[in-house]
Amino acid sequence: MPQDVPLGSVIQGSLSEGLEVRLHADVSVEEMRVGKFLVVRGRRSHFFCMLTDVALGTSSQRITIDPPHPDDDFLRDVLAGSGTFGTIELAPMLMFVPQAEMDWENLPLPDRLAPEPARSARKNGKAKDKNGNQASSNLASFAANRDANLELLPVKTIPSHFSQVYEASDRDFRIVFGWEDDPQRRNFAIGMPIDTDVPVCIDLDRFVERSNGVFGKSGTGKSFLTRLLLAGTIRKQVAVNLIFDMHSEYGWEAMREGKGINTVKGLRQLFPGQVEIYTLDAESTKRRGVRDARELYISYDQIDVEDLMLVSAELNLSEASVENAIILQNEFGKSWISRLLSMTNEEIQDFCETKMGSKSSIMALQRKLNRLDQIKYMRNAGSDYIKQILDSLEAGKHVIIEFGSQSNMLAYMLATNIISRRIHGIYVRKAERFLQTKDPNDKPRQLMITIEEAHRFLDPATAKQTIFGTIAREMRKYFVTLLVVDQRPSGIDNEVMSQIGTRITALLNDEKDIEAIFTGVAGGQSLRSVLAKLDSKQQALVLGHAVPMPVVVRTRPYDEKFYAEIGDTFWEELPDEIAIAEGDKAKADLGF
Repeated sequence: MPQDVPLGSVIQGSLSEGLEVRLHADVSVEEMRVGKFLVVRGRRSHFFCMLTDVALGTSSQRITIDPPHPDDDFLRDVLAGSGTFGTIELAPMLMFVPQAEMDWENLPLPDRLAPEPARSARKNGKAKDKNGNQASSNLASFAANRDANLELLPVKTIPSHFSQVYEASDRDFRIVFGWEDDPQRRNFAIGMPIDTDVPVCIDLDRFVERSNGVFGKSGTGKSFLTRLLLAGTIRKQVAVNLIFDMHSEYGWEAMREGKGINTVKGLRQLFPGQVEIYTLDAESTKRRGVRDARELYISYDQIDVEDLMLVSAELNLSEASVENAIILQNEFGKSWISRLLSMTNEEIQDFCETKMGSKSSIMALQRKLNRLDQIKYMRNAGSDYIKQILDSLEAGKHVIIEFGSQSNMLAYMLATNIISRRIHGIYVRKAERFLQTKDPNDKPRQLMITIEEAHRFLDPATAKQTIFGTIAREMRKYFVTLLVVDQRPSGIDNEVMSQIGTRITALLNDEKDIEAIFTGVAGGQSLRSVLAKLDSKQQALVLGHAVPMPVVVRTRPYDEKFYAEIGDTFWEELPDEIAIAEGDKAKADLGF
């Protein structure tokens, strides 16, 4: 249907409950889909809305009691629009009050999207750049969302009766979401609306300011969504990434679902000069053909009692064992685990008599910590590998830590917590120094830590004790945020969920999980039906800090076209003529 043809009229509604719209007679209710983006043109304001429900209505109960015969097309046509009609429910998300009426449709696209001063200057033939020089006409076309006549505002009122509802145009989407090549913002196109082929962008600077989440039940494409977001942050250089890759899906090749053997490129293949892979299972990484992966080991003296508290369920540790672990750590310092594992029964007895410990609890702790010897990456002592990771992050590299066959929850949670706690502590000191000196050279690089199975780290029982709960609550205070990936958001502590800035959610079926997504979101209940009606593949609801309003998108394909648009290429994989030309250019730059 043409975008300038009205779909229906607002007949009733409220600010809290949304708007009810009666569709015009020539508009089929089957064209209305939950999640659709519509615009209501009121007398003074325009409202950007999301369609949240579709219903059928009749003007008389007699029609429902005695409906037309299935073959009586004439009577159905007579009743359509008067006796029978369709209604839709809209949730207003944003509004703007135009300051001046303009003939938008007859303006060229660059002028329609340019700010008012640029349009006036262009009209008079005097467009200037920031240095006062004559500017070309296409430069101002990138100033999305900045026209004073189109200031986006939160919804504080509703349109009047019989205001007309229209399909959202490409210009409407650009007003709200901008576009990817805007030089004044680091936008990234995450997908397209469900019924329009125009990119929907998220503001990556706002995205990394707070912790974020990717949610969805198993098989809905969470890993592909996460890989898209990580690729965007790398390409736009908004933050450095520390990715704990539990299932070896992000660094190198990963399998694509479907028939046949199909693989997708990992981030190391897309950005060979910017991404480094560390592996906790060197043999598994070599079998997969990963290039230049660095081995990573953790020593016993890097394990704190806090790390054991996180994995107490996996190790079956009692509260008494944890309390005695604190006594051991206070006595022996960093080497407390090595000392404990080497102690004899007599030494444990002597220690308990001296330090008021419990012999049975310490012996039980000793037996259970022997399980750590089965983890491949554990060492008694050795190099400070975590310092190497920190050096890579400080150099602007993005670090992926692969677990290989060490993907059980004990191995994953222990390494993830140890490394994150250490790096967060260093970032805290760097941030405090920057606040003291105010020197831009002392400002830490923004860091985003990606963790899978997030409910294991952030459940209500442990969120207040783990480093990840601390990071989520601190928001951007110390320049460290989280990207949590999980299929059970209901398992995450409510306080932590309320701090999640941007939520990108694929299909969820469990009512508790759906309810958890809208924790701390004003008016989120109106979107519950939208989330429950998503397709099982390549659709997601995006809402929160990085987008001006909630929107349902068809996620951007992660394919050869995406590789070409966003990735770099290994020089060995370039065609010969391109590689030779690049080599000649490099020699010329060096003066040869």
